Amino acid sequence: MADYYFQYTECDSTGSRWRVAIPLNPGECTGLPEPVQGLDCTFSCKAGEFLEMSAQECTRCAAGTYSLGSGLRFDEWDDIPPGFSSLAANPANAPNGQNVSTCSRSGLYLESNRDECTVSLIYTVHLKKPGSVSFDYQYVDNSIFFEFFIQNDQCQEMDQDSNKKWIKLTTHGEWGTHIVNLNSGTNILYWRTTRVTLGSKAVKPVVLKNIRIEGVAYTSECFPCKPGTFSRAPGSSSCEPCPRDTYSGRGASSCTPCNSKTHFASEGSATCKSRPPCSEKDYIQTYSTCDKDGKTQVIYKWVEPQICLEAAAGAVTLPPSGQREPCPPCNPGFYNNDTATCSPCPPGTYSDGVKACKPCPAGTEPVLGYEYKWWNVLPANMKTSCFNVANNNCDGLNGWEAAGNHVQSGAGRSDNDYLILTLTVPGFKLPVSVRGVSGSEYGRVTFEFETSCSSDCEFYFMADVNRRSTNVIESWDGIKTKQSYTHIITENSSVAFTWAFQRTSQASDVRQYVNDMVKIYSVTVTNAMDGVASACRACALQSQQAGSSCVPCPAGHYIDKETNHCQECPPNTVLSGHLIYGKEACQPCGPGSKSNKEHSVCFSDCSFTYTGRVRTLLYDFSALTSAGSIMNGPSFTAKGTKYYHLFNISLCGAEGHKAAVCRDNVTNLPNEDAGGGQQGSSVEAFLCQSTIIPSDGRGLRTALSSQSISLADTFQGATVEKSLNGITARPELFPSASKRIPDIHFFYRSSQVTTSCQRGRNAVVSLRCNPEKTAKGDISVPSECPAGTCDGCTFHFLWESSSACPRCSAVDYHAIEGACKAGVQDTVFVWTEPRLCTGGLTIPLKRTSPCEAIDFWLKVGAGLAVFCAILLISLTCYFWKKNKKLEFKYSKLVMSANKECELPVADSCAIMEGEGDENEEEEVVYANKSSLLAKLKAVATKVKEQKQLVKVFF
Repeated sequence: MADYYFQYTECDSTGSRWRVAIPLNPGECTGLPEPVQGLDCTFSCKAGEFLEMSAQECTRCAAGTYSLGSGLRFDEWDDIPPGFSSLAANPANAPNGQNVSTCSRSGLYLESNRDECTVSLIYTVHLKKPGSVSFDYQYVDNSIFFEFFIQNDQCQEMDQDSNKKWIKLTTHGEWGTHIVNLNSGTNILYWRTTRVTLGSKAVKPVVLKNIRIEGVAYTSECFPCKPGTFSRAPGSSSCEPCPRDTYSGRGASSCTPCNSKTHFASEGSATCKSRPPCSEKDYIQTYSTCDKDGKTQVIYKWVEPQICLEAAAGAVTLPPSGQREPCPPCNPGFYNNDTATCSPCPPGTYSDGVKACKPCPAGTEPVLGYEYKWWNVLPANMKTSCFNVANNNCDGLNGWEAAGNHVQSGAGRSDNDYLILTLTVPGFKLPVSVRGVSGSEYGRVTFEFETSCSSDCEFYFMADVNRRSTNVIESWDGIKTKQSYTHIITENSSVAFTWAFQRTSQASDVRQYVNDMVKIYSVTVTNAMDGVASACRACALQSQQAGSSCVPCPAGHYIDKETNHCQECPPNTVLSGHLIYGKEACQPCGPGSKSNKEHSVCFSDCSFTYTGRVRTLLYDFSALTSAGSIMNGPSFTAKGTKYYHLFNISLCGAEGHKAAVCRDNVTNLPNEDAGGGQQGSSVEAFLCQSTIIPSDGRGLRTALSSQSISLADTFQGATVEKSLNGITARPELFPSASKRIPDIHFFYRSSQVTTSCQRGRNAVVSLRCNPEKTAKGDISVPSECPAGTCDGCTFHFLWESSSACPRCSAVDYHAIEGACKAGVQDTVFVWTEPRLCTGGLTIPLKRTSPCEAIDFWLKVGAGLAVFCAILLISLTCYFWKKNKKLEFKYSKLVMSANKECELPVADSCAIMEGEGDENEEEEVVYANKSSLLAKLKAVATKVKEQKQLVKVFF
């Protein structure tokens, strides 16, 4: 054994280096070889070779080893390989003393942390020439932010495209590959994961394996094959996994078979395992394919590959097969041509799956799509597969099994397998009659399912549009009763719909949950391009002549039932999807809304009228046309991570265009399409929400926007009432400062249902008049519901603005008249305070008018008063004097009658005219004084009595 080894010195400025001998034990040996000129610094051997330093020549690797030539490969993760380091950091707001997590190792791959710590995997490599780094990964949970970036030896981040820095999501169970070019010199590689938990759902960690680095100067030795792999020939650049039921140790050139009678081994195994006795968990129930007699039966079969022993003590045997029974009928749109298989109906015909195909009647067209509800075999456009996180050793198994009236998840090979069912739709083809209809719906996929689980199972529904990336549409965990889910397709593209089921996320060699499964009873896809027809629908005809072909109706038109001609929908109505047969297909818009020209959407045109008990209020919300935003928070997760909710709201205008846009800058990063353009991940709606993670406290260099969702895509109407179409506003969440002007509630609804909101999400935006605010105003959420919602399904917002006040009218101001000065009087107009109106009528200008001085009229009034007083006094004196004369005459008459006459003899006692004139001046004294009115009445009575006496005498 040599006492020394060779090594190259660092390269000088000319690109030269020297080969020197280094003693294994410094100071213990002499006579070392002299340094010699080394090979060029950029020299490297081919893959499968290494540089033999004594001769400075490339030599082939021996069997059982491999070499990448100028590269490195890291594919064993029982421990962190030499040169790698792991760095973990707590959230800035985490409690003191919180445990710091690290990446977990699982032999074949490396898992990220499952808590909210930020964990970085770091590796430093020195390249003598430009190279590259690549790695395989699984990244399925967007609650984790996964980034890869490179720094130089000055800790400065290298220039890197965003789509190379932020890693794209992958489909459940599938591996993605990420490749980044490296510059010569020092490259510090960072793999960083940051988790933000906004709910209680278990996290899916990032999985990393097979890191490959190209561009190192040379490899001075070959690497031995890891256990479970081998390389049979010298000069290998990689090692192959051992076949099933074989195993190998480190550096093996071949694999050793297991004793198949007592032991087994999975693909790529380092050891053999004992076969357990067969149990009920080792077989599954399925159905046989239809035979030539149209019969099928229940059968039982061992889970493949069979690893259990039937002859072992305590082992169970397969149950007997069931009775032969008629096969289920064909699915709608298919027919049975007296064989054991079902065939699709020819174009222009339809079938319910039981009867033969029939041509569509005149004036109708076939309704194309898929309607799968019988599952004797999987349809031709459905594929099933199996993936495992650790490796692909379940690829040969069927992930799903047809079971008569449903299709169910298969057994797989391990409990943490992903069981995949994929339906490919090449595109969508609208019926002829509705091809002119504008709108965002091209089709729908609806499926009915249920899950039965005893562990932490998860069921995913995903979609891949134009093979860009697979996105999770919805997911369910645990036991779910039989229910239906509908997803609307808004893009006319090829789509691959995927259903994935995982029994548990924890890997185990022992099967425990083989009976956990998901059942799908039916799958329906409308308007599929290559679909079949189960029925025909009336279409618009070009004319009433026999044999007339179907024609598309213009946008906003329905098919008249009597004439089968296209008729435009009435004003302020919209067509309900693609059902345009009959006038009832035109659905009226809600209060305070109108339809666009195409009758495809209801929207607010930024005007509103409210008729109250006293007056009619007119509103103009034009200043609120552009989308409004509110970022509420901060909020904190259970681990202390700070985040915000950003809401964008499109209130009115834009002809119903959904102007609220929420974008992600992390997940679903831009992908280059066929035309070389960029397509970003964004959500357009009337209301949408994004989660914002600030850059401070998590080691991030920029704020992150992720998890964008649509809260509302349909406008229901605007009213001052508290409820509309089952959506209820809660004004008590926003205490009102004024009762004079009512709040106006805008109601919205989302067409997409979720697991937690079976009727879809709702939103209410309450407009409130506040003259102190600007025209754009401010948006707020309830203080007791900081996320904008108290129940997770209905969101409430308050938009205070001066633009929310009614338009001003004549009742909102009043006149004030000034004093008359020099024959001129001014009249000014002022707003009634508090002013609760905007726009509309402007206040009139000051008005000037002639007037007369007030002293003149005072004089006239005083003169009239004096005249009236004098007149009244004169009349009083006149009547008083006349009354005195009458009283005097009457008194004398009475007194004369009593003294000289004997009544009732009238002739001797009469007072002749003219008698007694000489006594006119005699005074008559009265004991009692009476009022003027009493005296007048007394005079009148006495005059009457005198007249009667005169009649008596005469």
